[in-house]
Amino acid sequence: MENNVNEANARGQTNNIEAGRRRKFQGEITREDILRVNERKQIEDLKSNHSFRNKLLLFLILVGPGMLVMLADNDAGGIITYAITGATYGISIFIPFLILMILVAYVVQEMTVRLGTVTHRGHMELIFTRLGKGWGIFSVIDLIIANFLTIITEFIGIGAALMFIGVPIVYGVLISAAVLLLILGFRRYLTIEKMMLAFACLNIVYIPLAILTKPSISQILASFSFAGIPHGSLSVMVFLLIANLGTTIAPWMLFYQQSAVVDKGSNKEDIGYGKIDTFIGAVIMGIVSVAIVILTAMTLHVNGVNTISFTSLQFAQGISKFMGNYAGVLFSIGLFEAGFVAAFALASSSAWALGEIVDTPHSLNNGFKEARLFYGVFLVSILGAALVVLIPNAPLGFFTLLVQIIATLLMPPALIFLYFLVNDKELMGNYTNGRWTNIAVIAIIAGIIAMNTILAILLAGGSTI
Repeated sequence: MENNVNEANARGQTNNIEAGRRRKFQGEITREDILRVNERKQIEDLKSNHSFRNKLLLFLILVGPGMLVMLADNDAGGIITYAITGATYGISIFIPFLILMILVAYVVQEMTVRLGTVTHRGHMELIFTRLGKGWGIFSVIDLIIANFLTIITEFIGIGAALMFIGVPIVYGVLISAAVLLLILGFRRYLTIEKMMLAFACLNIVYIPLAILTKPSISQILASFSFAGIPHGSLSVMVFLLIANLGTTIAPWMLFYQQSAVVDKGSNKEDIGYGKIDTFIGAVIMGIVSVAIVILTAMTLHVNGVNTISFTSLQFAQGISKFMGNYAGVLFSIGLFEAGFVAAFALASSSAWALGEIVDTPHSLNNGFKEARLFYGVFLVSILGAALVVLIPNAPLGFFTLLVQIIATLLMPPALIFLYFLVNDKELMGNYTNGRWTNIAVIAIIAGIIAMNTILAILLAGGSTI
């Protein structure tokens, strides 16, 4: 009985807030409304027939946000971070660490699925309405700055990837930025999602590359023991652990996936599909990250190449030197895809977040005139970051790793906000976290804070990176 009352209260509160947010649009039937109704009807029709074909089609429609956010998480900066890790330490404890990150990423992102489907509201809006305006302003400033810095690293990767195949960086970066903006012309979330997801599948190109290096299975298994603990500078190892963690979970992912679930129009009945979507994405993300570590471990590390100050282009050149030009081309294709998809996801999360707090239309289903702020933020994020990369002699090398560290520093408050929101009984009803999920989230937050603290102590003590 109590559960039913809580469920009704949460539902009533959500409906009241939704009504308030849309008051100024009452009486208007928008293109977004028509799309949502048609898409929901298609979903309900598929659910009414339990044939294998219909179940498969339903799965293909409902999956997307989880896989896309996870594959976008293996962005250009992430690929270079994994590449530096493998080249620096070879096949080591970083492999089991990255496998552990699969579970960490799933635990964190699954909560955004429930938040989005239960409340039908974006992450930034919930922070403002449930945790207060002050924390909302803090979150949006952090998100916009961190996203913009990260988009710069995406264009660094895009430019390097195209340079390897002979495209000048100016043309490569500007054309890529233009294509990202042109994609918005489809003005339909589901269409854009499937396009980006199909392109993101190029991320798996690193798996066959890693297999072609013929890694030792016994050496990989040894990485799970004390033999996998690397020797050398403790500060460098902690720095790379934090960087790898920062490229596995980042604040933008929370905002992107929850807003994407809302934009997709998912309901509570779709939560199961959302969990499967997120888990599959996390597994693919983890396998690809391990593959990149193995790739550079078996090429650059075994040949004693010091890559700590390598640029993205030098990684492609180095792998090409030891495996052949085809390997450099494939590495570059994966790097380009990673930067392209992530730039789209990051710019979208910024646009969604600002649209939510300003209370203006903020959907990829909206037209340009309806959602001027949303598309304006996307445009400024993409063009601004692209132009920064083209500044002559800009210090872009170490910048890529630094951005991953910044993401880790910003993650504890983002996770704390997420923890409070998803455990808000009035908001979530029966969809709050279970005991073990809460224990896992607290452990993740504590682990991030501990790693950041250890690095700070080492650097304060005179250690260098």
